[in-house]
Amino acid sequence: MTPEQLVDTMPYAKALGMAVTAADPAEVVGHLDWGPELCTTGGLVHGGALMTLADSLGAICAFLNLPPGAGTSTIESKTNLFRGVRSGRVHGTSTPLHVGRTTIVVQTDLRDDRGKRVALVTQTQAVITG
Repeated sequence: MTPEQLVDTMPYAKALGMAVTAADPAEVVGHLDWGPELCTTGGLVHGGALMTLADSLGAICAFLNLPPGAGTSTIESKTNLFRGVRSGRVHGTSTPLHVGRTTIVVQTDLRDDRGKRVALVTQTQAVITG
């Protein structure tokens, strides 16, 4: 699947405007552009929008590490938010920390246009077989 096709499988992420620019089992890279419709008070990108970006990139990373015929679903997510985003683009990179038979653990680093860390998300994805 192309990066665009991977986003197409997630209607919510696509509706928010998320894009994936590179995707392979070792790393998934994508972004979300600032827009007033994604903001909370003070023009800051809402934490839920940041989590959508992180969860979606992490899910793609887990998907690309699945055995044939298996599916995945997020079962746990831990987010640390470090700074707000008032303009530009949020850049995300997901990498697998653990690829096992029953779970895949992925870390997603979100940064602003200046390269400053916005959030760090670690999530566990279930490997669903059968």
